[in-house]
This record gives sequence, C-alpha cells and structure tokens, in this order.
Amino acid sequence: MSQDIQRLHVAVRYSEAAVFNGVVYLAGMVPECEATDIRSQTADVLRQIDQRLTEAGSDKTRILRTQIFLKDITDIAAMNEVWDAWVVSGSAPPRATVQAALANPAYLIEVVVTAAVNSR
Repeated sequence: MSQDIQRLHVAVRYSEAAVFNGVVYLAGMVPECEATDIRSQTADVLRQIDQRLTEAGSDKTRILRTQIFLKDITDIAAMNEVWDAWVVSGSAPPRATVQAALANPAYLIEVVVTAAVNSR
C-alpha cells in the first residue's frame, strides 16, 4: 500500500475525497440541486457518492461507515426509502443518522462515507 495521500477534486477549503492506505474518505456530500424534496436530494447525494467512489477505485459495496445528517429527522423514513433502494443487499454499512443544522438552509441532507479501495 502506498503511503502517499491522493486527493480528488481539491478546492481551496477542502477536497471531496482523499485516499490513503487503501481507504477512501469522502467529504460531506450535499445535493447539487437544492430546490427539491428529501427523496430527490438523497438520490442526488447517493449518485455523487457513487461517482466519487468510482473515481477513487471503490464502490458502494466497499463502504465501511456512513454518517447521515438530516436537516429534519422526521425526513428519515423518506430518506430511508431511497437509501434502501440504493444500498446493495448484504452490503449495508454501519450507519449513523442524526438531525443537524446544515451549512446551507436549502440542504436537507449531507452524507459522509468512508470506504475500502477495491482489491487490485
């Protein structure tokens, strides 16, 4: 395993992903389209997670841990409908879901993922 840190989609303030020692660390992924409901925002965020994991050499079956932040915890049932359709049966990762004040009032969800890189 390389001891180098690989950063993806680096901005001034943060990187969207970092890979180190076979592990992918994603930043908090937020919806790109803010003017939607919790189902649409969840689908948007999960799509972005799929993209970032693929770019880092991983996929959703390799997720080690997920943290989900909801603006309103009463959205959990609707969010879970989208999550349950997305997660691969038998590969559901450990997960925490909490209510939190998010950085942008239009965001209804933010998701942080840590995943293992695919074996090469």
